[in-house]
Amino acid sequence: MTRLTSLPRPGSCQVTGTGRRPGAYAISELANAALAAVGQELARLIAALNLAPSAPPVTVDQRLASLWFGSSFRPEGWEMPSLWDPIAGNYACADGWIRLHTNLPHHREAALRVLGCAEDREAVTAAVAKWSGETLETAVVGAGGAAAALRSRESWLAHPQGAAVAQEPLIDWTAPRDIVLRDRPAACLARPLAGLRVLDLTRVLAGPVSTRTLAGFGADVLRIDPPGWDEPGGLPDIAPGKYMAQLDLRTDAGRARVKKLLSQADVLVHGYRPGALEALGLDLATRDAIAPNRVEVTLDAYGWTGPWALRRGFDSLVQMSSGLAHAGPHRAASEEPVPLPVQALDHATGYLMAAAILNTLSAAAAGQTVCTARLSLARMAEELAALPRHLDGPAIFGAAETDYTGHEVSGWGPARRLRPPLALPGCQMGWFLPATRSGTHAADWPAADI
Repeated sequence: MTRLTSLPRPGSCQVTGTGRRPGAYAISELANAALAAVGQELARLIAALNLAPSAPPVTVDQRLASLWFGSSFRPEGWEMPSLWDPIAGNYACADGWIRLHTNLPHHREAALRVLGCAEDREAVTAAVAKWSGETLETAVVGAGGAAAALRSRESWLAHPQGAAVAQEPLIDWTAPRDIVLRDRPAACLARPLAGLRVLDLTRVLAGPVSTRTLAGFGADVLRIDPPGWDEPGGLPDIAPGKYMAQLDLRTDAGRARVKKLLSQADVLVHGYRPGALEALGLDLATRDAIAPNRVEVTLDAYGWTGPWALRRGFDSLVQMSSGLAHAGPHRAASEEPVPLPVQALDHATGYLMAAAILNTLSAAAAGQTVCTARLSLARMAEELAALPRHLDGPAIFGAAETDYTGHEVSGWGPARRLRPPLALPGCQMGWFLPATRSGTHAADWPAADI
């Protein structure tokens, strides 16, 4: 079994549909490749598990792949709240632009504390204008917040972090070991991941995309959030097929419970910054001791080496740092940074995480040594920056009625879900559980799966 190290090349699978996401970068090309990676690795796993005589062919719908890089969820008769906090966004500073990410209360408090102003967009605008971008970025990050000054591609590649990320592999395979896969009698061609227990310790957005993808082919995904957690406007998109539970991992009882869940899991997906799991008593030695046969995949924002390896980050911030948002103003004749039309780094990284999990399962089924896969949004930014644009056709801005299928009774109200972007003969991509709010389910595996 060949270890996954890159995105598939154009022509590696059948592509149907037309259109492309507009912008300075090859977003639809990236969407096609990311979904193709999932399909190809799933096909290999189907063959490795003898669920079909050979690996089935893979088809990616280009239009749907591009749409799934946005939101897959459309409310029916009600409106979702904004994805963004009122303070979040781009601000002009003394020497350029900076983006403040304030969706989480503690990030918002950190930014306001540094700026010394009221929680008001006009007040923030006036305060930011007095700072240089990099100085404010350093101050906000140092206070526990999340911010990114706008850099050009040239300045990013010359920056110590940009230079470090450019040298990292797209998927960093680490910690080799031998594992034994648990039998899953329910696995079949139609639902090849049926019975696969996936412990999801990720939030916003790449990690949840990866586990949503696994749930789409039958995996039992148990997501653990802190008490009271919510992602307004975001959870309905990434929650289908998942058991949504909450635990307080700051308590002895919460840590004991998550360790019990991990001991029964087949896959662990996490997006904690380096050191965070150790602080929760889940260091690598502990994970190996209580779940020696797990498959593990993780991600961070700014890469695994370099001075920013521990830095908090999100797709929108990495776009600013890496220079992706710097190309936009030139194309749009705008003075402000112009972000990608979708959070392409999150989505592409999430799909590649899912592909890495499938690749690892195939290797384990063949009796090969497996590794933990580490990915980052910043490394995906380099992938996108280097990806040639070759697609043409009508610009894709949003979904049409025919792009949706069925009705979903979500935890927020009735909705529609985009049709699946990936097809394999005899293999069904779909979600049997509707999207529900965090904390809807108990922190336990489905009874029939224990």
